[in-house]
Amino acid sequence: MKILKQILAITFLSVIISCDNSDNPNTNSSAQEDASLSIKLVDNPGDYDHVYIDVQDVRIKYDNGSSEENDNDWLSIGIIEPGIYDLLELTGGVNLPLVDNESIEAGTLEQIRLVLGEDNTIVLHGETEARPLSTPSAQQSGLKVMVDQEIIAGFDYNFILDFDVDESIVVAGNSGNIILKPVLRANLDINSGNIEGTILPEGLVAEIEASNENITASTFVDDLGNFQISGLPEGIYTVTITPDVNSTFDPVVVENVTVVVGETTTLDTVSFE
Repeated sequence: MKILKQILAITFLSVIISCDNSDNPNTNSSAQEDASLSIKLVDNPGDYDHVYIDVQDVRIKYDNGSSEENDNDWLSIGIIEPGIYDLLELTGGVNLPLVDNESIEAGTLEQIRLVLGEDNTIVLHGETEARPLSTPSAQQSGLKVMVDQEIIAGFDYNFILDFDVDESIVVAGNSGNIILKPVLRANLDINSGNIEGTILPEGLVAEIEASNENITASTFVDDLGNFQISGLPEGIYTVTITPDVNSTFDPVVVENVTVVVGETTTLDTVSFE
């Protein structure tokens, strides 16, 4: 009889827990499925030899309906491999994967933040020694990128962060201090397209700029003459290919280049030979 009473008590308790879970909106179920987040970094280059940034973490912030902000609003999602990276190597279609298919909750994703360490340096054009790159605000709170993207459960969100080096480096008057005041833009792969192409001869240094009335983005070719500009909003662009100033070649302008969401527009090979 005692055993029978215990079995009945356990069964009754199981029924209560089951009913409680069915009424609990926080219980995991297919209706509470998370979304997937990936982030990669590309570079809109500047006139420097190297720009090294010490990337330590990626954090995200949801819109909580409040105008006030505190550190508890930020959620760390980590980084694939923390370390020091040269932004000027992220050219020719090269990108730096920061986050890969991390599970995140549904909601309105308001901001993404790159948290930097202290080992940030810059090598100016024509110099060999790296100079300290001051990032006082970045070390404390991170490089903030406005997103304002609605995240829906079950979908994949692949963000491209375009770091505009030329706009982000500031020389502070006569002090000689070089300060990082970051200018970044964020685009979703599903809301943007790409432009790619090749120039000849291989080894020719050239800057590629795509622009229209709304946006300007640029990159450099790699050692093989290949390039790609990613994360461009849909539209019609003018692409300007400017060889190194020490060469004898004039810039080439390609008009009416169409960018379509979710697609890569490939230009005809441009030969300077």
